Amino acid sequence: MFPEIFPLFIFILIILAVSIKQVNQYEKGIKFTFGKFVGIMEPGWRLVIPVFQGYRKVDMRIKAVDVPDQEAITRDNISVGVNAVIYYKVASAEKAILEVEDFYFAVSQLAQTTMRNVVGEATLDELLANRDEIANKIRIIVDKATDAWGIAVQSVELKDVNLPEEMKRVIGKQAEAEREKRAVIIKAEGEVQASEDLSKAAGTLSKTPGALHLRTLSTLNDLSSDQSNTVIFAIPLEVLRAFDKMTKK
Repeated sequence: MFPEIFPLFIFILIILAVSIKQVNQYEKGIKFTFGKFVGIMEPGWRLVIPVFQGYRKVDMRIKAVDVPDQEAITRDNISVGVNAVIYYKVASAEKAILEVEDFYFAVSQLAQTTMRNVVGEATLDELLANRDEIANKIRIIVDKATDAWGIAVQSVELKDVNLPEEMKRVIGKQAEAEREKRAVIIKAEGEVQASEDLSKAAGTLSKTPGALHLRTLSTLNDLSSDQSNTVIFAIPLEVLRAFDKMTKK
């Protein structure tokens, strides 16, 4: 009896071995019967009958897609090269398989076109200064467009903004001019402050008797410590005033 059913037993084992499919923890399976979607296969061992049924696995982990360099024209008519990286995950495995042919390729193409459009709406200064805002705008547009595909966009990051060499030189000259402007302003403000301090010091010395003589002696003491061949004779101000009065008389 046993030898007669042995081939059947082996056949059943082979069918079971072929029918058992493994879905990993980070995946979900889309199951079809006679080509029609019948359900989601959760992680674990699942039975898929050959010939009658089929399935496709969908990776549910977050994916990082590199958006290649895109040539774009800003709102102020400057040609720039922009590249980015987009992070997204599959929120609905059913939609990702049934609603779009290849969601990997579709998301990449949509991100490229959206990035060119958004960059074209901004000026060069806005693009360089507000990269996070522009990246978030791209994320919102792509996320809304991919909802029907069961895709959830997590974030978009602009990596590089490449400028033509001529524009780099112009920006360098502009930055240098700005630094020179700030230096001139700071120097002028310092001179104004110094003049105010000198005016206050002169007023204080003129109001205090003998203060000017003490200041003169202090200056002579400072000069005597210097290794110089110059000799300075300090004449008191009163002597000069006396000579002035005699000249007038």
